[in-house]
Amino acid sequence: MTPHSPNPLPDVTVIGIGADGWAGLAPRSRDALTRADVVIGGARQLSLLPDACGAERVAWPSPLRPAVPALLEAHRGRRITVLASGDPMFYGIGRTLTELLETPPLVLPHPSSLSYACARLGWAVEETEVVTVVGRPLARIAAALHDGRRLLVLSAGADTPADVAALLRDRGFGPSRMRVLEQLGSEGEDCVEGSADGWDLPPGDALNVIAVDCRRAPDTLRLGAVPGLPDAAYEHDGQLTKRHVRAATLGALAPAPGELLWDIGGGSGSIAVEWMRTHPSCRALTVERDPVRADRIARNADRLGVPALRVVTGPAPAALAQLPTPDAVFIGGGLTAPGLLAACWDALPVGGRLVANTVTLESEALLAEWYRRHGGELVRLAVAHAVPVGGFTGWRQAMPVTQWCATKSDPASIAPSPSDPSSTNLSPINPSSGAAT
Repeated sequence: MTPHSPNPLPDVTVIGIGADGWAGLAPRSRDALTRADVVIGGARQLSLLPDACGAERVAWPSPLRPAVPALLEAHRGRRITVLASGDPMFYGIGRTLTELLETPPLVLPHPSSLSYACARLGWAVEETEVVTVVGRPLARIAAALHDGRRLLVLSAGADTPADVAALLRDRGFGPSRMRVLEQLGSEGEDCVEGSADGWDLPPGDALNVIAVDCRRAPDTLRLGAVPGLPDAAYEHDGQLTKRHVRAATLGALAPAPGELLWDIGGGSGSIAVEWMRTHPSCRALTVERDPVRADRIARNADRLGVPALRVVTGPAPAALAQLPTPDAVFIGGGLTAPGLLAACWDALPVGGRLVANTVTLESEALLAEWYRRHGGELVRLAVAHAVPVGGFTGWRQAMPVTQWCATKSDPASIAPSPSDPSSTNLSPINPSSGAAT
């Protein structure tokens, strides 16, 4: 009789494996693999195992995540070991399995590509920005480009270095130094380097990470890390929340990691773009009725490094139906559209924030009424720019902007009064929807 183990392996064990394969595995990881009934992993990872691992080998299908539950169910009752590259919890399958399984798997990590790369480069891990383009748009890199910063790009394959070099040139970071580290941790480890401007190297090994020493070209517009980017950073037709008002508006919206913004009347998308740039996990969707402007918003989002911005083309409030529950709402246009303000307020959960800007007397009167009923802050923002006046300099006043900002605190307050002109023709909202954007 086999003695009972005081620490039996869980149903699923996830093992990180490096380019050095079996030789680089710790004894505990080797033991889990030799005792497994089935080993699941990528074809490259499975090929690193010796014949001594007699378990059934199953390669992940593509796309991976939708197939995981059925694949695990097919091997229920068997001892399952899953192979992952490096650290399974660093952009790896470990997170997916932890989210899907009732009992978290045992995870036995290997050094990640980040740790290996920083060790080779002499970079401090905690000071190195990381962007992955594995299954994600390359444009995400743009949000991390700041002069003098060190950036590590997790590559999608052999062609990624050339694609990164092209993006750096396009975004004005052509002088940046690039180093491509291949097969980290293996006997075939290699490093090639050059500048993004002069990158003409052929594709190398598919298993690589790209280190970028960011250098901005002298004539490139400087983009900071806080809201209030230069107006010239955006393609627009005049429908743009100008820089100083935009900074004040984002301050009132107060984005926090993981939160979702509705940007109503997107115009050029500047509020949604800068909301998402505050943290990689911030999400936003913008509603714009004009298809030409909607396309322009998507281009601005791509260029400024937030290609995940969701653009909803259609009129509000009708276009708001079935959208996921927002943490904050910004209304930059169309305030007097019947039912719009009430629909946005109704969609917010308790604790959600609403910020609305206007320059017209009619919309200002509406905001004053909502301020009277729901409190918050009602402010007027006035900006003047110095301009030539003959041989002298004077001030040119921009149109003042009235801004209402409020936090929803009382569920009963979502019901608009019958006399409210914005409460008519209210479109249905599904505030419980949990769809991702």
